[in-house]
Amino acid sequence: MPEKYNPSDLPIEQILNFIKSEEIAIPEIQRPFVWKPTQVRDLIDSLYNGYPAGYLIISQSPNMKLKDGRVSEGKKIMIDGQQRVTAMMTALLGMEVLMTDFKKKVIKIAFNPQAEEDENCFEVQDNAILKDKTWIPDISVVFRTSFNSFDFVQNYCRANPRITTNNFNRKVQQLIDIKNRRIGVIMLDKELTVDEVTEIFIRINSQGTKLNQADFAMSKIAANEKYGGNMLRKAIDYFSHLAIQPDWYSDMCKDTAFIGTKYADKMKWLKDDRESIYDPNYSDMLRVSFMYKFTRGKMKDLVALLSGRDFEKKDYKEEIAEKSFGGLSDGVLDFMNEYHFKQFTLAIKDAGFISEKLINSDLTLDFAYTLYLLLLKDTAVDKTQIKQYVQRWYVLSTLTSRYITSPETYMDMDLRRIKEKGFVNYLEEMERVELSDSFWKDALIQNLETSAVNSPYISVFWAAQTRKADDALFTKDSKVVNLITTIGDVHHIFPKNYLQKNGITERSKYNQVANYTYLDTPTNIAVGETAPNVYFSKVYGQFGSQNSKIGNLKTEDEYNQNLAANCIPPEIRNMTYTQYDEFLQMRRKLMAEKIREYYAGL
Repeated sequence: MPEKYNPSDLPIEQILNFIKSEEIAIPEIQRPFVWKPTQVRDLIDSLYNGYPAGYLIISQSPNMKLKDGRVSEGKKIMIDGQQRVTAMMTALLGMEVLMTDFKKKVIKIAFNPQAEEDENCFEVQDNAILKDKTWIPDISVVFRTSFNSFDFVQNYCRANPRITTNNFNRKVQQLIDIKNRRIGVIMLDKELTVDEVTEIFIRINSQGTKLNQADFAMSKIAANEKYGGNMLRKAIDYFSHLAIQPDWYSDMCKDTAFIGTKYADKMKWLKDDRESIYDPNYSDMLRVSFMYKFTRGKMKDLVALLSGRDFEKKDYKEEIAEKSFGGLSDGVLDFMNEYHFKQFTLAIKDAGFISEKLINSDLTLDFAYTLYLLLLKDTAVDKTQIKQYVQRWYVLSTLTSRYITSPETYMDMDLRRIKEKGFVNYLEEMERVELSDSFWKDALIQNLETSAVNSPYISVFWAAQTRKADDALFTKDSKVVNLITTIGDVHHIFPKNYLQKNGITERSKYNQVANYTYLDTPTNIAVGETAPNVYFSKVYGQFGSQNSKIGNLKTEDEYNQNLAANCIPPEIRNMTYTQYDEFLQMRRKLMAEKIREYYAGL
């Protein structure tokens, strides 16, 4: 069996030269550098002292057939080790890197050749170091082609008479020798499939980290300038950054090359957008655009298509790569479209998911946006029903945790079946199977037996209350939606301290979601730590009074309606800690019924 990869070790200087000459592509240089400056310092210290720096893994794009029949060699792309190489390039070569705030910066590492054994000889440059003559404030000066070792040594020793020229020269040469340190390089065979590349990555990586296919795809995109991949890559990065930080738009405009592209105009609306329900990162954008345009759910297929993979003939063709880049570009443009994006987020909010606190799964949201884009193009779907269809699918997939375990498998299957059966037919089938009577009467009630305040089931319950415009417990005209989106907190119906004092001390017991409700602060303070039978009786007994101490309900009808809206059984007025389990069972049933009615009303 032929070797799947070729291990070797190369001098750091040679690797950096390969990257500068673009013989090896490292697209991450164009993306925010996530290492902290102290991590850069630690890497340089390790190299200086001769410690190993791990392996770099380089993938070769497969050969692709050109239209005239010839074969073209693809670029070599670094898929692991990008942060380390970027760290070396900024520290040793003085190269600017894009930080997480999207500002360019050189991370300058200082060197103290007079450091004692118990002191750090490398530090990140700061004002104190700049004032201290014992430090070389920026080690990149010694790696410049114009570096004059003789003058440098003389000048330093003149300012630091305690060190001899011989000792200092030896330290400087040891510092310069970093460029000759050898680092492991694993070159993957160009005939390897994406699955094989992933498997090798897992086996080689000491931490067993699974290769992120989105990162792999983004590297492929940025390395291909022939089909505009470099600008497509920027479009994805810039959109995801603007979604979180709209004020960054003026900085983005400084990239004059990008501002002239078709992408820039599509995203300028984000500078005025403050919505936070859906702030997609680059992985979300890539996944949605790919699923929407290629009706496939597995990101490894995108990597293969961008390489020119012909799934039928099992070879690689230039025309497939060209078509794949074009399709992905179109998908990204549709993703960024202001009307599409805002209508989709409006649909999610109108379903009751009014705050990012109620969003449990980014992947579930990704598929819902994919579905929205697909339905817009589907001539068999009534366009007036698209919002409702997307809402129903989003709630269905949230309640069933559809995209939590093996998400790509389910996404791929759903896309294929929607294509085969038509969405409306498939939705009806899924509702019959996944949301049967047994789900509503048994499974959902069991699922509500959880203490996870961010579980999808309680989130859907809050969404149901939001959509229904329910009042918070014991209040009239104080909406649950306002408490969710402002300073409202979730509180215990059976107060936590009350339960603990009476022997119910397990967190998983007193923190059951069926024991949670939204209360405004004054009402919560008034309730305190009293037993439910005490404070519910107080509320019941204050009707007609001008001085309500708990809430502001005035009549028994208002009280009954308020309890029903919050799924509180009327029997609670006589309950103490001894009936806590009974209360939880009763409330879970009421919550499940409310969620079912909510879903039916979408």
